[in-house]
Amino acid sequence: MSTVPATSEQTLFLLKMRGPQTAQQLAALLGITSMGARRQLETAYGRGLVAFDDVADKVGRPSRRWSLTDAGHARFPDRHAGLTLELIAQVQLLFGDEGLDKLIAAREAGSEAAYRSCVDGSAALAQRVASLAEARDGEGYMAGAEPQPDGSVLLVENHCPICAAATSCRKFCRSELAIFQRVLGEDCTVERSEYLLEGGRRCVYRITPLKAA
Repeated sequence: MSTVPATSEQTLFLLKMRGPQTAQQLAALLGITSMGARRQLETAYGRGLVAFDDVADKVGRPSRRWSLTDAGHARFPDRHAGLTLELIAQVQLLFGDEGLDKLIAAREAGSEAAYRSCVDGSAALAQRVASLAEARDGEGYMAGAEPQPDGSVLLVENHCPICAAATSCRKFCRSELAIFQRVLGEDCTVERSEYLLEGGRRCVYRITPLKAA
């Protein structure tokens, strides 16, 4: 059982979900004092889990913004990363790229069927995205849906539980984008606006309704 205080885990969780934060922002979210938040951050800093940047504001002193390091992100593990990479390598060795494509296609079909069972195709777009986000959240993606003023909806994924597989073979990511499009329907477009594997903090998909002709 973990001996790390709950507030320490909550601090890391908030940085994972919200990105860089000041001690004051974290204190408000955690319901503790700024000094308490700084103490949590300094402890995490000593363990190599967080880092900070001093960002110059327009007025006054620079504000210190804290974010997770690679070690901090590793607190939210990639599911069975070593085994996954070994299996991908073995599939390529034994069956070549064609075999790997078949493996990805089979995973894609299974995922699509699961998402279709959760998403009501007759529902409003925002509800469809919310249902998809709920399914992805259950798979460990720390996902949520965020409706935007222009009518689009963001599918935000703060964690990738298959990051090792996706890094090794980006076809896994390409298949997910296609799945989302098919599951959400032909009355919208799905575009990736932030991408973890290209230096982003998370993966974000913008789902935009198509205008009626």
